Amino acid sequence: MSEESRIYLDGQLVPRKDAVVSVEDRGFNFGDGLYEVVRIAGGRPFHLEGHLERLFFGARTLEIPLPLDRDGFAKAILEVARANDLKEGTVYLQLTRGTAPRSHRIPDSASPTLVMMAKPFTASDPTRFETGVGVVTRPDLRFGYCEIKTIGLLPNLLAYNQALAQGCVEAVLVRDGCITEGCLSSAFCVHGDVVSTYPLENILPSVTRRFLIDALRAEGLEVREEALPLARWLAAEEVMMVGTTIEVLPVVRLDDQQIGTGRPGKVARLGRELYLKDLEQTRSGQD
Repeated sequence: MSEESRIYLDGQLVPRKDAVVSVEDRGFNFGDGLYEVVRIAGGRPFHLEGHLERLFFGARTLEIPLPLDRDGFAKAILEVARANDLKEGTVYLQLTRGTAPRSHRIPDSASPTLVMMAKPFTASDPTRFETGVGVVTRPDLRFGYCEIKTIGLLPNLLAYNQALAQGCVEAVLVRDGCITEGCLSSAFCVHGDVVSTYPLENILPSVTRRFLIDALRAEGLEVREEALPLARWLAAEEVMMVGTTIEVLPVVRLDDQQIGTGRPGKVARLGRELYLKDLEQTRSGQD
């Protein structure tokens, strides 16, 4: 991100060098905040309603006041994208409870801090989709609010970087013997004609996860939201990781074991095709 880029800070677009947040901001001191990453395609927000729905749910749950209504957020996201001439990329949005003297007691009068930043999209290596990728399992050590997209991501960061150190692109998290989701993605597996993903029980309600469930069902596939033990994932014909920036990514190796044939399968190819078709509709203004 260049020094010339424009950052949205509490209602104003300012040069990046002038985008300053207090050292007493509760996001800095406590991780007391939320975030969203909205993809921009053809200068238009992709699946914006799903991101705003999750943001508003998190704010209600944490009792963080919202400085904008839905239309206000939508306009601000577009404003950030246009101010940075962003046609293809993401807008990162972070909302914290605001600035107050450091105390575990939640302040009554703090005003929320809202920051948005534009980032050009760096396309993934296309060979990842053609050959598939490897992932590793790590214990799910996160706390009991995974359905809220909070900025407190330390367990995710540690597990993700452990995966990178092993030459993998992602870690899938295991809780009570079952795979829940990835550090920055949702996980799906395929057995025969059945596609499975962990239910919405203390995991993130991923926007891409919801899209893929609905899109595959519309194609006539059976999609179950169910907890499956690690052994069932290792025996799957296909495994996929999905998310806003990784799209639909086929997994061909889990830990040290090959998945299925060791090549991307038909469900992963279909899922990616449906995702890209939906993305193109946004890009061309047809959504």
